[in-house]
Order: sequence, then C-alpha cells, then structure tokens
Amino acid sequence: MVHDVRASHDLYRQAAQMDIHPRLRPGVLCYRGHGGPPAVTELRPDAVTLRLGFGRTGEREFTSFVAGLSTHARAVPRPAESWALDVLLEPWAAFALFGTAMHKITDSVVAPGPVLGTRFQALHGALATATSWPERFAVLDRTLSGWSTTGQACSPELVRAWLTVRRTGGTVPIQHLAQQTGWCWRRLDYRFRQQIGLAPKTAARVVRLRRALVLLARGGGLADIAARCGFSDQAHLSREVKTMTGRTPGQLVAAYG
Repeated sequence: MVHDVRASHDLYRQAAQMDIHPRLRPGVLCYRGHGGPPAVTELRPDAVTLRLGFGRTGEREFTSFVAGLSTHARAVPRPAESWALDVLLEPWAAFALFGTAMHKITDSVVAPGPVLGTRFQALHGALATATSWPERFAVLDRTLSGWSTTGQACSPELVRAWLTVRRTGGTVPIQHLAQQTGWCWRRLDYRFRQQIGLAPKTAARVVRLRRALVLLARGGGLADIAARCGFSDQAHLSREVKTMTGRTPGQLVAAYG
C-alpha cells in the first residue's frame, strides 16, 4: 500500500512510502519516495540507507549514495528539481544484499557504484523509466528480492543478537549477547563489525540514542526518557545527545518544532 504524505499533480512536490513485501521483512525497514524544493535529510544512525536520486527527466543522477551506521549525526541535501527513493535497511540485511562488509561504510556516505557494482546502474535505470510511486516501489520489491536469492548469507546468530539489541532499545548487556550466540567475545566483536558495522557496545549505544531521540521528538521529558532508555540520569542523556548529534536536547526539541 502506498501512503501519500503530500499530494500534488507535480511529482516533485510529492512524497510517499510503501509497505514492504513480506518476503523482504524484517531486513528492509521501509521505502520512501520524495521530491520538491531543495531539502536536507537527517540520516538514521541505526540503519543503512540506499538513496537513488534523479533529475526532472529521470535521466540525470542526483546524490545517489549508500550510508552505513553512524556514531554521529549526518544530514544530506537533495537538490531542487529532483526526486529520490530511499531504501532503509537493517545492517545485517545490507550485508547480505550488498555483499559488502558493513564496517567499510560505517560513518560514511559513499557512492553506490563501488558497493553495488553493475547492479546499481541496472536498478537506477529501471527506476528512471517508472512513471508512478507504486511502479517504482514494485521495481524495488522485485530487485531486492532478486538480490536476496543471490546474496551472501548472514549469520542467524548475529540476526538474533541484533534483534535483541533492537528489542531492548540498546540496553542489553553485551555479555548476554555472547551467551545468546554461544560465541567468544572476539568472535562476537568480529561478526558485529562485519555484518552490522560497529562493535557490539557501540552498536547498542547507537540504538539506545535513536530510541531516546524518538521519544524526545514525541515530547517526552528528559528525566523520563533517561530512565526509560537506560541512561544513568538526565545529565548522562544530555551528554550523549550532545556528543552524538552535536546539539543539546533543547536545540533538538526546537528543531522538531
């Protein structure tokens, strides 16, 4: 199902998102299509983003990239007279679909060609000829489903460990992950860096901050958010927000409007 966020007869003033085909879940988080005036997108630090950008004719490429997990805030521009499709993925799914070790793109925004090879141009070309959001999202479904049948396998133990990190909002003790997987610390660290992009403790820290930012955007109080997200106190939360976003909680609240 396609959900219109803003409706207009002008493609470049539209935004839409679509439910993911069940066979691609839970690894593919969402598709987002957007266009309009120049815009800046804040990238999610706890997900891998594949952006495919296009000009008004669909022929000129704008700001296509792959962004890995990040320990700091990142924002990317989208020029005027352009539209783009974003695919948000769990890092282990990106590892499986792209065939690239995730630590190679951590804290980076890179051109998709070196990561995806000829697959990028094929996907970009197919999307350029599509004429509607549903058609473009269907292209993504077909393409990613095809990649999933030929990609490398990610570790089932790693997937379960990452889902535990997600479910606990990043508060799970790392020792529990080692016990859950049956791996030694060194193997756990290696697998996380390879298939997630960060060491276990750092990955959990990013997920915890993401949860805190979501609650902050919803208008939660700092003391309550700190307690719910496992920070030692409000000051600890404020320091972490400042360190990883470059802004204070108050500045973020003002930006959220």
